[in-house]
Amino acid sequence: MKKLYNKLIRDRIPEIIAKDRHESKVRVLDDDEYVHYLSKKLQEEVDEFQESRSLEELADILEVVLALAAVEGKTPEDLEVLRLQKREKRGGFEKRVFLEWVVERDGSK
Repeated sequence: MKKLYNKLIRDRIPEIIAKDRHESKVRVLDDDEYVHYLSKKLQEEVDEFQESRSLEELADILEVVLALAAVEGKTPEDLEVLRLQKREKRGGFEKRVFLEWVVERDGSK
């Protein structure tokens, strides 16, 4: 029975499918398709994490994030520098601060 997937998969999945004596059809995505399907994969992994709350799903999210950064010519180290800069400027999430509302005043930014 043929099951359609039409999604981005990890590099070794075709090898695993063949080892299980199954047949598959794969192709290599062009640059635009790759970014599109990485974005879809990110949402898929986030959804799976929200259902399971598993560390494994967080690792999957990180793998997709690193692939998206690589598309932009950035390394994991580049991401870490940006993360730390943003943390320095805006903080992290350790204090569990939850914003309920803001009253905007005229003339303020």
